[in-house]
Amino acid sequence: MTYKNLFKCLMIPIIFFAYLVNVPLFAQDVANKNQPNIVLLFVDDWGWSDVGYRNDRFETPHINQLKRDGMEFERAYVPTPTCSPSRASLLTGKEAIRLEMPRHIEHKNKDGSNDEKYNYWKNDPAQMPSINWLPLEEETYAEVLKEHGYYNIFIGKWHLGHEPYHPIHQGFDEMFGTGNWGHPKSYYPEFFKDDLLSEYTEDYLTDILTDKAVDFLNNYKQENPFMLTFWYYNVHSPFVGRKDLVDHFLAKGYESKEATYAAMVASVDESVGRVREALKQNGLDENTVILLISDQGGFYSNAPLSGAKTGGNTLGEGGARVPLYVYYPGLTIPGHTINTPIQTVDVFPTLIEIASQKHYLSDKIQGVSFMPALIGKPLETRDLFFYRSYEDQYAAIISGDWKLIKYRSGKFELFNVGQDISEQQNRIGENLAIEKELKNKLEKWESEAVPTY
Repeated sequence: MTYKNLFKCLMIPIIFFAYLVNVPLFAQDVANKNQPNIVLLFVDDWGWSDVGYRNDRFETPHINQLKRDGMEFERAYVPTPTCSPSRASLLTGKEAIRLEMPRHIEHKNKDGSNDEKYNYWKNDPAQMPSINWLPLEEETYAEVLKEHGYYNIFIGKWHLGHEPYHPIHQGFDEMFGTGNWGHPKSYYPEFFKDDLLSEYTEDYLTDILTDKAVDFLNNYKQENPFMLTFWYYNVHSPFVGRKDLVDHFLAKGYESKEATYAAMVASVDESVGRVREALKQNGLDENTVILLISDQGGFYSNAPLSGAKTGGNTLGEGGARVPLYVYYPGLTIPGHTINTPIQTVDVFPTLIEIASQKHYLSDKIQGVSFMPALIGKPLETRDLFFYRSYEDQYAAIISGDWKLIKYRSGKFELFNVGQDISEQQNRIGENLAIEKELKNKLEKWESEAVPTY
């Protein structure tokens, strides 16, 4: 056994003991030296199956390597799987419906802003209002990390409100490539319907954002730790791949649409690799935690999962279940897989524990830290709830391997997703005790969590 591996073996029980007794993980006088930097990479519409080790039609060597180096949460879910709500939940640790955000923020004005508090979806049977910004009084992870001495930079897509609600008003010290729009009009110039990034005349959007991230890592000289929040516009529509990557997949015999999408995924993978290389080149890799997550399921096929971003089954596994990887040098067990269901609301308390080096508890959020998993301990199972308001299908609950989906028309579906990952065997009406139990739990949660107007 090498000295490095021996050190890891000795440190894991020490850290876990500190976690249990709710004390700082390291002595106060050296806390700043041991606070790790954090990089959070958040991809738009990247499906659970859209990765090379699950589907060889994709080439993701850097993401594959991140999985080998760190750990994967195979059953990670988004409580409201759609653009804006997924971001609100990630930032605040709260279920988006409790923030009055069951849908994405709509663009009303020519600059992408919307100064009306609520929007309505014409096909929503409930005609439920959905707020058009994340209120400033909501506490974000950036604001809490700032209290612990972190410098926060935000890069990329925001989609949580126009200028008065931008990242620099929500705890971030600087932002880049961020505007009012939820997606670009193209991944080549002109990118947006305004002058955002108009100084660039030929580069691919993902490369521009990655250049900024790399530049930040190359030039960060402050004593205090940093958190780099990088939210990609990829792989959201419009489907425009980087030209050389599209040509690469066309040469392999891919059809045009498939080549374009594979190229978009490959550009994200390349970005992940560039960020990791910059960390290494600047001596930051051994003290930087990396998280890679998606905001919802993919637009195209998510097989073997059922459902997708659109199509009326977004609460299916293919719409609500997302990739989630964590690499914590010296803590995470390389190549480890966690099968306990978690939600992206759990990222908030986990980040706070990483920053504070103390166990984090709060009754103000629904997220639960997955720090125990990072140090090799089992996670407690809990019920997970889902809500969105676009169509007939609108709510769900996951309890262990069981999943109940509810429709406004009165229909229910019940699946054992542990045995039936594709959700092909609807168990409703089989007189299973779990059916009544989940219906009661979901009804009770709705009465507590869903705003009334």
